[in-house]
Amino acid sequence: MSQKNTMKGVLCALGAYLIWGIAPVYFKSIQEVPAEEILTHRILWSFFFMLILMTISRHWPYLRQLIRQPKKILLLALTAIIIATNWLTYIWAVNHGYMLEASLGYFINPLVNVLFGMLFLSERFRRMQWIAVGLAFTGVFIQLWHFGSVPVIGLSLAVTFGLYGLLRKKLGVDAQTGMLVETLWLFPVALVYILFFTHSPTSNMLENSWSLNTLLIAAGIITTVPLLLFTEAAHHLRLSTLGFFQYIGPTLMFILATMVYGEKIDAERLVTFGFIWVALILFTLDALYTQRRLRRS
Repeated sequence: MSQKNTMKGVLCALGAYLIWGIAPVYFKSIQEVPAEEILTHRILWSFFFMLILMTISRHWPYLRQLIRQPKKILLLALTAIIIATNWLTYIWAVNHGYMLEASLGYFINPLVNVLFGMLFLSERFRRMQWIAVGLAFTGVFIQLWHFGSVPVIGLSLAVTFGLYGLLRKKLGVDAQTGMLVETLWLFPVALVYILFFTHSPTSNMLENSWSLNTLLIAAGIITTVPLLLFTEAAHHLRLSTLGFFQYIGPTLMFILATMVYGEKIDAERLVTFGFIWVALILFTLDALYTQRRLRRS
């Protein structure tokens, strides 16, 4: 792998995770819009944005190939529902003061990915991975046992995003074509919802300010650009290298939540975060050690 391609991969990975990390600022700027309404805009404008991208990148032959595989088209309906659930949970959490718990979900996500790999892809755990996952579960269990609560939002985000990644990996459909089909499945539902079931002060775009409408349309860009950057980065970097960038997003969310939006870290969150952070340190050290050993062999 050339140094030029590696640098391109690094820049794309940084771009993707930086956008994901500061995305809460965008959603906070339109928090007067109900979460389910933001979701419909995210779906609608992502679909139109993907049509433009597919045309610019001349990606339509890939869609024609996919149409010949109806089973994959149907499975993309399932992944569409899963990612829409993830989006709605994330938007609601950010705009209702649960950004810390949302960041916890994306800190947990790498460990969920490893667990899903063992359960569904017959991947074997290394010893340090077992310890890391065990620490993560211990942190959640202590919160349940001692404080009587469960980080529902964090776990929901981690599981839905992990499940989405697992299914998309098994489907083997490229990012652009897959996302176009997913948004196409969701498009009629979103359109019907926003036309006939929304009655908020912002539901009629003809009555909104141009600035709010611009922000709502930008939901398509906020959704698709980081995903495409991530896909490009995956082409130029080893997965083990790419994995080291995945903590940028939740770290930025954590900083925004505590230093900008004034969310407090109470005892139960601190305990859970502490166990997750130690687990991620072990997880990262194990990945570095394994990568170095493979290079020597």
